[in-house]
Amino acid sequence: MTEEKNELIDQGQSDELVDFWEITIDKNQEPLRIDKFLTNRLQKATRNRIQNAIRSGAVLVNDRTVKPNFKIQGGNHIRVILPKPPGDGEHLVPENIPLDIIHEDEEILIVNKKPGMVVHPGIGHHSGTLVNALAYHFKDLPVMPGNDYNRVGLVHRIDKDTSGLLVIAKTDFAMSHLAKQFFDHSIHRRYQALVWGEPDDHNGTIEGHIGRHPRNRLLQAVYPEGEEGKWARTHYTMIEPLYYVSLVECRLETGRTHQIRVHMKHHGHPLFGDKRYGGDRIHKGTVYSKYKSFVENCMKKIPRQALHAKSLGFVHPATGKEVYFESDLPEDMTNALEIWRNYVHAKRKQTGTLLDDQ
Repeated sequence: MTEEKNELIDQGQSDELVDFWEITIDKNQEPLRIDKFLTNRLQKATRNRIQNAIRSGAVLVNDRTVKPNFKIQGGNHIRVILPKPPGDGEHLVPENIPLDIIHEDEEILIVNKKPGMVVHPGIGHHSGTLVNALAYHFKDLPVMPGNDYNRVGLVHRIDKDTSGLLVIAKTDFAMSHLAKQFFDHSIHRRYQALVWGEPDDHNGTIEGHIGRHPRNRLLQAVYPEGEEGKWARTHYTMIEPLYYVSLVECRLETGRTHQIRVHMKHHGHPLFGDKRYGGDRIHKGTVYSKYKSFVENCMKKIPRQALHAKSLGFVHPATGKEVYFESDLPEDMTNALEIWRNYVHAKRKQTGTLLDDQ
């Protein structure tokens, strides 16, 4: 008898909360409904969840979409994309924390996360998270598969000190539909970042596999030759050059952990104020006391990495139409930008140059 291959494919460290399975069916397998087959094979995957994944196009048999009643046969090759299973919610406490909701309908919610808020509970963060706030917001939803508040529908995340837009699924179908879009890299995500210096090319693409840093497990690192980590690509465009720093737009093609932060550092332009990746040190300008004091005062205005998830576009799970959402830069980033603009303007007016001779 041929052995059946049932493999969860490692997608590496990612901000996208998605699992990808590949299954090659035993040649002696009797015909069986695919929803029943996958429910038996995949841990923590309910039949309802599997059926929603099939209906959303997140299950392919021999590279073709099927219906839940499709009967698999020996030799079939199945690819399954599922949202990562949520926790059981046993210790999740709904908390009445204000949310900046950009849009909400029966399937999805778009929230503009403030900087400093952790997305989901974890070690050292059991309360005060976005998930705690969403649990409170969703607590009056009818309790049915996919919208129990203990199963808050996260399909991606952003760092604690990154601000900006997140899409939340309110039903299992929406969760499966969005998970497939993230897996296929068809979600449109644009960020704005304040980085040190001015990139030589005002438009460019940074490619390099991203994986765990070999010596510091809290960091990610770029492996240009692809010998470690997972493939990642970031496109950037200059918005406003300010000599010492620049406001850039970054468009993600993939969604690896810390992708923009680690790619921009690798490119020689770490994010302003990013302690983890060296952006809290001076990278352009002198280290003389007057300039150093100016930079330190500016960092007090934005005590985090200057990164904002500004826009989000995707196909709506219910309508099948493209939707697009945008948010303004938060106050701390706009303040930091204004400080740099004023500094550059005053220096040009005073000296007629921006040479690093503070």
